[in-house]
Amino acid sequence: MTYNKQQNTQDRQWWHDAVVYQVYPRSFRDSNGDGIGDIPGITQQLPYLKDLGADVVWLCPVYRSPNDDNGYDISDYRDIMADFGTLEDFDALLAAAHDLGLKIMMDLVVNHTSDEHEWFVQSRSSRTNPYRDYYLWRDPSGYAEDGSPLPPNNWGSEFGGSAWEWDEHTGQFYLHMFSRKQPDLNWENPAVREEIFEMIRWWQDRGVDAWRVDAIGTADKPEGFPDDPYQEPGRVTTSMRFVNNRPKVHTWLNMMNRQAWSRAGALTVGELAGPTPEQGVLYTAPERQELSQIIHFQHVELGASERFGKWSLGRPALRDLKEVLDSWQRGLAGRGWNALYWDNHDQPRAVSRFGDDSPRFREASAKALATVLYLQQGTPYIYQGQELGMTNVAFEGIEDYRDLDTLNWYRTTVEERGELTAREALARVHARSRDNARTPMQWSARPQAGFSGEDPQAEPWIAVNPAYPEINVEDQREDPRSVLNYYRRLLRLRKGELRDVVREGSYEPLFPENEAVYAYRRVWEGTRLTVVVNFTSAEVALPDIAWGKRERLVLSNYEDAASTSSLRPWEARVVLGEE
Repeated sequence: MTYNKQQNTQDRQWWHDAVVYQVYPRSFRDSNGDGIGDIPGITQQLPYLKDLGADVVWLCPVYRSPNDDNGYDISDYRDIMADFGTLEDFDALLAAAHDLGLKIMMDLVVNHTSDEHEWFVQSRSSRTNPYRDYYLWRDPSGYAEDGSPLPPNNWGSEFGGSAWEWDEHTGQFYLHMFSRKQPDLNWENPAVREEIFEMIRWWQDRGVDAWRVDAIGTADKPEGFPDDPYQEPGRVTTSMRFVNNRPKVHTWLNMMNRQAWSRAGALTVGELAGPTPEQGVLYTAPERQELSQIIHFQHVELGASERFGKWSLGRPALRDLKEVLDSWQRGLAGRGWNALYWDNHDQPRAVSRFGDDSPRFREASAKALATVLYLQQGTPYIYQGQELGMTNVAFEGIEDYRDLDTLNWYRTTVEERGELTAREALARVHARSRDNARTPMQWSARPQAGFSGEDPQAEPWIAVNPAYPEINVEDQREDPRSVLNYYRRLLRLRKGELRDVVREGSYEPLFPENEAVYAYRRVWEGTRLTVVVNFTSAEVALPDIAWGKRERLVLSNYEDAASTSSLRPWEARVVLGEE
């Protein structure tokens, strides 16, 4: 199976033309006035998502959870968190979505569970418990002078500190690559795998259509649990690059596909840190029967420094951004399939990071970012509020933030190590915290952004971005020049007139060394699509493009006629013609 000119219509999958909209349930819509978004609130807004052009609604975890990591610590895979509603509410959401022609994607978090999951409660009760081997337990590597046990190795957690937590009751450490309340499952154990496969089938029998597989690249741990060679002496940093994308992950994904996903024709997208495009082919090549597509981090990790990692303030150079995105287009062409995204629940707002979120250029840059990405080959992923041009938030103090990763980093950097002042660290939090994406959806200019409907007394679980009076659904819905309506036009074009060339066409980067303009060409059976975007807040010269026959402008984020010799700040042009 290929996705180039040799492809025939029988090879096409339903998700090749689909658009996925990601919902962070806690922050999407509060239906009962308790300040927490919920499943009935999502159901209420399904017509809005359908009207936008979405085909699949991805829900971040709604399972029962003590909420240490906002639902990514699951205590019961077959129940719903009380904050969000009930199983009956979920079934009603499924039915309403299907009635509208929408599919539901669930977050599949199976690298780890909560430490309050019954499996782990049993596992830590004794060394001989039948569930002991559901998790990764190891003896200390030795003892410190004060008699305290030393971790089995030097691995660091993604959320800071050692990846090992001591359990006094059984005298061993358990592994957690994320929070200490998220113990890693032992994927080597066949009983664990079968529990997971059966759980997936249970949800699919209820009607779930698709899966986003969280942190699955971490499931296969290095044999023998050796020390992480990347660790710096005297400083524990994340060991994700050491444990990610190991060979058995492919074996287990193939098992999961054959024994669960394929039975329902499910779309599957895996979250994978650090893969190259060549590895992306291994994960997504149809004949390998692993994943439909993957979410990688290469473009959103640009600008990270050795010292501060993802908390760095560097702005990615356009040439670097083009090199990454172009490499994935070329690398997977005819061999796999891309997931196209800027924003998600783990990333700061793209318009603040890659665009210009000033009042003057926010709208133009939000439209430009959508244009340049969503006309590439792959499945578009839109994160809630992105279609409005929602921006980062800068809360006054660290006490206003809720994200565990943010709070851990701030405490370690400021309070424990003293590496930065509170003011210096807060500037990095403002730019990079995951809470930038988790402030409530901005539905209107009414109190609390209309998050809880007409109830002005409902105080959201996290504060609303103060920009909501200027950036909200209600105001943008009827404004033909709004970011929201630009997204609608772009998605209609992608699914309509431009469908074949966007889905099937070759990809040719134009002017890769240009530091201001991102341009590329798509060609399919005589049709030529050219995308040109100014990635700066200044007017720049339009590069010398060899236009084809009968070229016409089909989309632009500027309403007036385009100049032929220059590109205005953040101007995007989409031109359709013939070879």
